[in-house]
Amino acid sequence: MFLAGASNLEANKEWINELNVFPVPDGDTGTNMTLTIMSAAKEVASLEELNLETLAKAISSGSLRGARGNSGVILSQLLRGFTKVIKYEKEITTELIVEAFQKAVATAYKAVMKPKEGTILTVAKGFAEKASELASEGAEMEEVLGGALAHAEEVLAQTPELLPVLKEAGVVDSGGQGLIQVLKGAFDAYLGKEVNYVIEGQEKTSGAGAEVSVEAQAEIKFGYCTEFIIRTRKPMDEAEELAFKAFLESIGDSIVVVADEDIVKVHVHTNEPGVAITKALTYGELSRMKIDNMREEHQEKLIKDASKHAQEEAKAEKPEKPAMPHKENGFISVSIGEGIGEIFKGLGVDYLIEGGQTMNPSTEDMLNAIDQVNADTIYILPNNKNIILAANQAQALTKDKQIVVIPTRTVPQGISAIINFAPDKSAEENKEAMTEGLSMIKTGQITYAVRDTHIDDKTIHEGDIMGIGDHSILAVGNDIAAVTEETVSLMMDEDSELISVYYGSDVTEEDAQAVGKELKEKYPDCEVEVYSGGQPIYYYVVSVE
Repeated sequence: MFLAGASNLEANKEWINELNVFPVPDGDTGTNMTLTIMSAAKEVASLEELNLETLAKAISSGSLRGARGNSGVILSQLLRGFTKVIKYEKEITTELIVEAFQKAVATAYKAVMKPKEGTILTVAKGFAEKASELASEGAEMEEVLGGALAHAEEVLAQTPELLPVLKEAGVVDSGGQGLIQVLKGAFDAYLGKEVNYVIEGQEKTSGAGAEVSVEAQAEIKFGYCTEFIIRTRKPMDEAEELAFKAFLESIGDSIVVVADEDIVKVHVHTNEPGVAITKALTYGELSRMKIDNMREEHQEKLIKDASKHAQEEAKAEKPEKPAMPHKENGFISVSIGEGIGEIFKGLGVDYLIEGGQTMNPSTEDMLNAIDQVNADTIYILPNNKNIILAANQAQALTKDKQIVVIPTRTVPQGISAIINFAPDKSAEENKEAMTEGLSMIKTGQITYAVRDTHIDDKTIHEGDIMGIGDHSILAVGNDIAAVTEETVSLMMDEDSELISVYYGSDVTEEDAQAVGKELKEKYPDCEVEVYSGGQPIYYYVVSVE
């Protein structure tokens, strides 16, 4: 059910991306949720011993470490809460699954500082509440799951009434739709529908196939695991049972024959499954026939083991980078372009994570960065509102270092935060000082629209240039420079002193300097600085302080 849910989400990720409210070229809710659940699915698919405990651990650990973006982090928390309830059980009853859904919702709500209704949280809560209601009325598992799913879809349809921005854009919540797709896939698997369980990245490595094929076949004497049930025309007596077992022993091994009145359960490893089936037909009708090629399965396992061994050897041979010298304070920053990365390095950042809007880094990326920085206290600058939750999750998973997440929502906020760091202050004092001035920095981002929409009282057409502020779309037009200048004008007030312009990879230095010159002439009392940001997607990132 879990793998089917992951697969269904992956199949619908681009559609979910299209539901993002802002028509920007980085609508990524579907991508973030898919990468999150696929991180867990890969761990599940690679489990060698499968039971509820190992399954729960793989789902929880994989999704927590792979979580990207707010929607991905919330999904990982839903999975974490759910698996806490089931992991030590032997089977999942209706009562247990309802309890797991309730724990999932409570865990997710707790993880979000200011939960907002009309989101994935609302859809999850609607599902859990309906499941609880149906179970209390004595409904069986299928009715509970199906009824709760139908109700969750109704809740999703109501999300535009709870969030005006969704209503204006004419879409339902994208995170809620992502959760519905996971639940739909899981329910289809429960019902026994034909489902694609292939998880991206789990294809077997083929390079070593020729080398291990002979070995694999040599190790298995009888290649086909053959199972079926005989519905006998008359009860099989002891003599017939012994004779049938003797026949199976003549063509294979690992034989199990269990006769119970008119039902006989049969299991045999043989090279001639057809012969076993033909013999069984003399006793009655067959059902639940299953034949697996064990040589093929064994070969795949050997390939997988060989691949893993090769990776371990390569890792062992790879020279380790010299460890960073130990320091009291370290800094990790998310960067969106080469030029902006150089600015952060110049300000003392130890480790840059490439990411930002176009690809939110995962909790695992954060943890890897933390491992690389040899400091007692590490400050993380997410520089994007959609990355803060993943940073907080990495903070919670780190036990050997003090992690301080500064909730920077934009690159200019990140630059301001690190400038306000004081080495002689405590971590608490620095967090307060670095966070205090963030609200004084206004940020605008200039990009293009990927679809027609109506939002923030503006009609937008595909291909239009947009200036997006901290909370809304500020300007729309056809000229990059004009939209940039209008965006800045709407960010200015009487206290503004500094305008910073970071130009992207699709803008020439000449054009950027021309924009800077226009701003200097228009705002002579303000200092104007122009930097090469090198960021994709966004022609300009501008800030006003």
